[in-house]
Order: sequence, then C-alpha cells, then structure tokens
Amino acid sequence: MKLNYLKFGTTGLCWLFGTTLLLAQQLTDQSEIKLNDLAAFNATGKSWTIAEKVISDPRNENELKATKGSGILVNITSNKMKGSDLLTNAVHGNIILEVDYLMAKNSNSGIYLQGNYEVQLKDSWGVLQPMSSDNGGIYERWDDARPEGSKGFEGYAPRQNASKAPGLWQHLKIAFQAPKFDATGKKTANARVLAVELNGVLVQDNVELFGPTGGAADKEKPLGPLRLQGDHGSVAFRNIKISKLPEEQINVNNRGGGDADPIYIDAPSNTMIRSFVNYAPKLLAVHAISVGSPLKTHYSYDLDNGLLLQGWHGEFIDATPMWDGRGNGTSRARGAVTSFVKKASPALAQLATVQTTWPADSTGSGFKTKGYIIDNEDRPQFKYNIYGAEVTDIITVSNDGKGLNRSINIDKTVPNLYVLLANASSIEELAKGYYLVDGQSYYLELDKGAPKPIIRDANGGKELIILLDKQLNYSISF
Repeated sequence: MKLNYLKFGTTGLCWLFGTTLLLAQQLTDQSEIKLNDLAAFNATGKSWTIAEKVISDPRNENELKATKGSGILVNITSNKMKGSDLLTNAVHGNIILEVDYLMAKNSNSGIYLQGNYEVQLKDSWGVLQPMSSDNGGIYERWDDARPEGSKGFEGYAPRQNASKAPGLWQHLKIAFQAPKFDATGKKTANARVLAVELNGVLVQDNVELFGPTGGAADKEKPLGPLRLQGDHGSVAFRNIKISKLPEEQINVNNRGGGDADPIYIDAPSNTMIRSFVNYAPKLLAVHAISVGSPLKTHYSYDLDNGLLLQGWHGEFIDATPMWDGRGNGTSRARGAVTSFVKKASPALAQLATVQTTWPADSTGSGFKTKGYIIDNEDRPQFKYNIYGAEVTDIITVSNDGKGLNRSINIDKTVPNLYVLLANASSIEELAKGYYLVDGQSYYLELDKGAPKPIIRDANGGKELIILLDKQLNYSISF
C-alpha cells in the first residue's frame, strides 16, 4: 500500500480508554513537533540539542557537526558522551508520522511507536540484502528464554533497501494502528504498521505486530509516547509532522485495489531499457536510457543532452506505464530516486567567460548523438559529437554499489569547453574537490588532479562548472 493511498485528513477518532487516558495530551492534537527547543520531550539527556544545521562527512565514523539555531533535533554521541533515548511528553494511539532524519556513518537509531514498536533507522547504505535490523526494518521481538540463535523473532525486513548515504537527509512516513483493549484491559487486537515509506518507496505493507519489539519501554497499551533511540549513535531529525489515521483505514486488512498487475524489470545483470523518463515534475526526457546493475544502483541518461538525469538505490524499473494497455512510453524507477538535474540542458558548453549563462539547448554546438557502444561487462558507453569533437561518456556503478563513477572523454581539445557538474539549490565544498549538493541530497567528488571547479549563481540557485581538457573523472554518492 502506497501511503498516498491513505486519504489524509483530520477525521476525529474516539477512544474510550478511561478518564486518565482521555486527559493525556495526544500527539495527534497537533500537526507537528516544534523544534525551537526541547520542551516537547521528557527528561532529555545531555546528548540531545536543537540546531539550525547538521553536517556529517560519510568518511568519518559517527560524526555529526551541528550549528547553533533551531529547527533540527540532534543527538551527538561519542566515547565520552553516551546517548540516551528521548520520549515525547504527549502520547499517541493511531497515527500517521512523517519525519526527515540524517544518520552519521555506521550509526544506529530507531523510532519506537508508543515507545514499544521499533521502526529501525540505520546507516544501511549499500546493503544488498537488508534484514529487519536495517534501515526501514521493523525490529525483532526478543525473548532471552528462547534458545541461542532464536532469541530474536518476528522481525520484518524492508522490501528493498531504499537507504541514502550517511549525512544526507532521508524521509520516513509511517501509518500506525495501535493495539486495542477491552474494558478489562485485555488486548483484543494487535498493533499494525499499515505502511512505511522510506525515501518515497514502500518498504513495509500492513504488518501485524504480535507484541513489543526488542528494547520496548513498557507493556502494550492503548496510548504511549513516541520514542527516539539515542543510545546507539549520532542522528538528527527535522520536520516531524503528525496527522490522524483516517477512520476508514482502521481494521482494513486487504488494501489492494483494482489496478493492473505491475510489470517489473529486474537487473540480475547489467541491464538497459529505453523509454521516456519523467526526471522532474512535468519534465520528460523522450530519448532516455535507464541502466540497471546487480549492485542495485541504477541511473537514467538523456541521449539528447549527454546528461546524467537521476540515480537510485533499490529495485530497477516499473514498466507498467509503458507496457500496460496502450501505454504512454514512460518507465519509473522502483527505488529511492536522487535527481541530478532541475531542467535538461547540454552537459557540455563552450562559454565566452566563466559568467556566461549556460545555454538552454545545444543550438549552434553541432551536437549529434551517436548512441552508445557496449563494454565487455554489458555496460553502455555513450557517444556524441559537439563543437567538432567526439565525446565518450562512461558511467559505471562503484564497486561497493554506493554511487556512480563518471569519465567524460573528448578526442580533441575545444577552447573554453565546460562541464556542468551540478545545477542545484545549494552547493557546498566540504573538502578540496568534495561537494555536498542540493540541500544535502548527494555528494560529488572530483578525482585528484582535476582543475578547480567554479561555483556560481544561476537562476536563484547554484551551478558547479569545470573546464574540460581531454578527460574528466568524478564520482557521485547518494
């Protein structure tokens, strides 16, 4: 069930739990948790603070750097500063929760619904076969009385790994149905996680929770606080949004619709498919190729502009829009997509000065696509002519599956020829040749020896351009 299948709204729900529970402040009485201070939380430990900005270099273990201000809840732990869990003062039953979060390298956290049922948050970047202990998983229940090797049980792995790199903001959306109890306090229905979307990908669908998961705070109950795990590593949260679970979604076990069976394309080996690609809202690349990898990192390329459009982790392609019925020619990525462009434009351009506006199209450049050739591992190498030279554009998945490597090669030097590395809302240099791009959406790293790029203002955002001689190598991590 996609969470947008839920009809979000403010439908009131009535729980007859007794006077004490009715008087308790409920999270669903508000639309968000304000992060101007820690007033919404109970007994905050020293590791928790409020910040304006948080940066984490994915090359450094468990590192978060926070800038004073408001809007972000941050937990920074170290050998000297042990973290602690954080509980809201308000409690909740049925709830829809949305939150952005950011993990440090190899960090581990979690969101405990009602303090008892953990949706796992973890640096699971690059994991090929995720388990219940990975990002987006529902953690195991635990019983020390069970035999060794089976103490943990009834965990739910995410359907696919839709995780992003540490230091990048990720988005989680949860629809939760609380357990039910009769007048004597006897449980009459188990809790359910109706859906979990991680970075826009459905990773849990209508999961029944037969009891509290490992590390639960208390016995099961109709209402409980939201609990953020802070004793396993550094983590940050922002945009904590809350809404009521619509009444028509309660006790609905079959959430299927009348839609056609999906048509999926997997990539057990290097795989290509040509289609239209919607690379941004209302923007369509009509001569595009999507390239899949068994490392579960994939990308789409625009043949009309020599442009790397997007990359994603997870499963490969949903071809339903293209092949179902008459079809419309488009395919969709099945994983967590990171967009690398705001609007299609040539990847290369000859500029009179470093402040010359980047051209909107290839008019006057002599651009002509030459298609692609296939290497000995069945991966494409894209070719096109521009300004009288031939370009070979080679994009490969990194050996660890965490990102993409790109090599742009030209057969002869063209004066003042630049590569548009990024066009984004923000571009920040973290270290020499190492950039954080588009509101902490992805990293871009130049190979050693590359000329120094230029960050310049463009259309209310930023552009990163670099002079091309004969070859340019760089990588993108997301």
